[in-house]
Amino acid sequence: MDFPVYTPSSSSNGTPATARPPTAALSGVDGDADVPIFSIERVQLQFQISSLAAMAVSNNILYLAVASGRILRIDLNNPQDIEDIELPKLKAPGTGNVRNIFLDRTGSHLLITTTTAENFYLNLRTSRAKQLSRMKGNIITSVAWNPTEPSSSTKEILVGTADGKVIETYIEPSDEFFKREERFSKLVWRTPGGVAVDGLYVELLPGKPDMRRLIATTGGRLWHWVSKIVRHAPGDYSPTFTKFFDDEEAAVHIDFAPSARSLLSISPENESFMDDRSFAWLNQSGIYYGKLYTAPTTPDLGTVIFQDSKLYAESNLPSSSTSISCITLTRYHALILRDNQILAVNLLDSSIVFDERLPYSDKFLGLTSDVKNSTYWAYSSDSIYEITVTNEDRDIWRIYLSQSRFDEAQRLAKTPRERDAVAVANGEFLLENESYLEAANILGKSSKPFESVAIQLMEKKKPDALRRYLIVKLGGYKPSHMMQRTMLASWIVEVFMEKLNSLEDSMATRESEKTTEPEEKGKPNGLNGETNGPFDKPKKKHATENGVSADITKIKEEFQEFVTRHKNDLDRKTTYDIISSHGRQEELLYYANSVNDYSFVLSYWVRLEKWSEALTVLRKQNEPDIYYKYSTVLLVNCPKETIDTWMRMPELQPRKLIPAILSYSLTVPSGDQNQAIRYLLYAINSLKSSDAAVHNTLISIYASDKSKDETALLEYLQFHDIERCYDTDFALRLCIKHERVQSCIFIYSSMGLYEEAVDLALQHDNVELASVVADRPGDNASLRKKLWLRVAQKVINKEHGIKSAIEFLKRCELLKIEDLLPFFPDFVVIDDFKDEICAALEEYSRNIDQLRKEMDESAKTSETIRADINSLSTRFAIVEPGERCFICSFPLLSRQFYVFPCQHSFHGDCLINKVAEISNPRVRRKITQLQLEAQKSGGAISDELDALVAAECILCGPYMINSIDEQFVDEKDKELAAEWDL
Repeated sequence: MDFPVYTPSSSSNGTPATARPPTAALSGVDGDADVPIFSIERVQLQFQISSLAAMAVSNNILYLAVASGRILRIDLNNPQDIEDIELPKLKAPGTGNVRNIFLDRTGSHLLITTTTAENFYLNLRTSRAKQLSRMKGNIITSVAWNPTEPSSSTKEILVGTADGKVIETYIEPSDEFFKREERFSKLVWRTPGGVAVDGLYVELLPGKPDMRRLIATTGGRLWHWVSKIVRHAPGDYSPTFTKFFDDEEAAVHIDFAPSARSLLSISPENESFMDDRSFAWLNQSGIYYGKLYTAPTTPDLGTVIFQDSKLYAESNLPSSSTSISCITLTRYHALILRDNQILAVNLLDSSIVFDERLPYSDKFLGLTSDVKNSTYWAYSSDSIYEITVTNEDRDIWRIYLSQSRFDEAQRLAKTPRERDAVAVANGEFLLENESYLEAANILGKSSKPFESVAIQLMEKKKPDALRRYLIVKLGGYKPSHMMQRTMLASWIVEVFMEKLNSLEDSMATRESEKTTEPEEKGKPNGLNGETNGPFDKPKKKHATENGVSADITKIKEEFQEFVTRHKNDLDRKTTYDIISSHGRQEELLYYANSVNDYSFVLSYWVRLEKWSEALTVLRKQNEPDIYYKYSTVLLVNCPKETIDTWMRMPELQPRKLIPAILSYSLTVPSGDQNQAIRYLLYAINSLKSSDAAVHNTLISIYASDKSKDETALLEYLQFHDIERCYDTDFALRLCIKHERVQSCIFIYSSMGLYEEAVDLALQHDNVELASVVADRPGDNASLRKKLWLRVAQKVINKEHGIKSAIEFLKRCELLKIEDLLPFFPDFVVIDDFKDEICAALEEYSRNIDQLRKEMDESAKTSETIRADINSLSTRFAIVEPGERCFICSFPLLSRQFYVFPCQHSFHGDCLINKVAEISNPRVRRKITQLQLEAQKSGGAISDELDALVAAECILCGPYMINSIDEQFVDEKDKELAAEWDL
């Protein structure tokens, strides 16, 4: 026979069927509003099929079971490839027909049951069905597949039968012909009365690997178990549900009227679907449905589920002579098959959203769904229909909204307009129920008029909700909406300040009541005169006070967080005015610090004369201009800490701090340490400042000090004597003005004005200092003698004893007795310095003898020189016949030559050329000029040229010493240079 060809239905938005996975439901878009949610399309086959018994689809694998025992397997991803599989024992007539098939969620494992209680297993990887011998005699009515990860085997599964048995089995495909497929098959439970088990479902519970949820339907009863399974080690193929049914408390059930019509359906898997999956049970009364909650993971879970489940009575459907024969679940709807009529009922509001009748020629057998890919199918004995779902959840948000289930409505709303509608309705609902804070959070993100919400919250006197609403609204504006953001941020600051003041006023009122509460004399504090026992509860007043304090702390933290996040949205002046108008000092400073407005913070603390706080703020910033601006007021009022702060900021320019230093120096009390000196020394010694203004300022402070001690000033002048960065004229004027004599003398000396220095020292009778200054011009003997004469005059006039004056003046070797005689009094006894006169005369005599001796030695030297000159005229050198020139290596006697006392000899022209080469340009030009003159005069070498070239030997004289830094080998001679390569 011809194989069928599956032709998938075209998508509702015009996209070719190959553009999406076959049978996949369409995702909704805004343009799908006019497209029906459900539509039925017949699957076109290239051949006629008949006697179709069952159909199953999962993971895009479709199985068709023909009653005669043929199984058609179609991969919907490749619908042209169809496999035709025959059951081995149903070929002969009278051997029974296929009753039903059961497919796992992966499409890998298929169970087939027949009317004669024969059961077969078919694996996706094979094309041969194998009989399940251990299951023989049982008509399978339901299967609960293993909920764990899929594998090549079925793992442990539960099988329900027509006679009320629940059998646990483990099927593993094998290629061996005689090997059984079932590793085990064990009866684990039997229904009361042997009623058929027509529905089974097993599910894992989150976080409980040993726990399972089991749902079973039997005629008029729905069972729900939550219990433990027996886990085995890998490789141990043993039943796991042997003790599952032992605990009677683990089972919860609900009963309806007994009926042969019973069917269980579970909603499809969907990772993007956040809700719990749903179940629906078709029974005599109608459709009983609910959510499969996953918590709590106790047997009470069944009770919770049944409490929230509902019954959809069949009478709610349009009247019909036939009853419901089959159902299957989508995410939000129940698809119902009734004769040739298919309906879709919304499980949220019980509305019928789809109702279509198919041709009466088709006798529909049932509905099935692909729980993996959310596709839905209907089939008759000779036809297959696909129920296409388009944007199923597009109107669900409206239903949730009408039921005040705002979270679910918000999650399903797709367009901004829909989400806004949900937010507005949710916010209004919360306002009506006085949940103002929650309403503020939601309405702040909605389009509800701003003024309407704000006025409503103000009328209700809910400042916390108003504050929250404004903050949320502020977050919704784009950064480009500067005006709106600034206005909202300013209003929020105002609300914060009002709230803080209100809380503090409330606390102050309570404190006032507590301190002024009258106590009746002789009457205890208890009610009606009874004393409070030791176990009486404390008054609620203290708890209230603690609560208010905690609220204040919380509001302050919220304000600080708001300022940190939205400081760029606040206008500084406006914010300062708002906070200041409420007298909020702490918040004012926090805002100023947040926007790095250190100038404002500093000015605030300075106005309050809080110097320590001002310096703390100053240390936190790195802008030098702030330091300069507040330098004077801080240094005058807090000198030591201010200087410490300056020294931590090496980027400061000391010159710009001089006005503050000078102002401070005028206020330093007598005896106190001038802190400015510490900073100036730091600037000079550590920062290496060479600014004359800085050095002059330090000198000015030293010189103007009320103390007479000049040690510090002298140490500074001495230390900077070599590299003077100060103005010497300015320093001298200051020292003269403040009578710093020693410093003046030092400055005179450093300027070279030794006479003025000596005169000033002598003027103040400081002979010792004058003598020190007189010795300073050591290389100028005449000046030194002149200075010492002035000192001598002072000493002679000052000393009463001539003897002691003479002894003092012996410190200078330049002074002679004859130099001192004019300074002695006219009437002085010569005996007082007779010894000195005698010593002077003896010294003169020794000098005369020394001069005579030197003259004799000079005469002898002259005679010796004269004899040497005479001997030079007879000096000669011997030249051997074969001797060569040390420059060109040719025979020396071939032309005119020079011979030096060192026995080096050179041709005249070779020597001239060599000397010209190694001499400086001036000598080279002179040699060239003399050579030209020699050529004009007949070739004779002049005495001047002879003196230039023959003054020294070029090989052992100064020429050779000067060439020590030259290379041995000329770079141009590459061959010779290569010989020196290593």
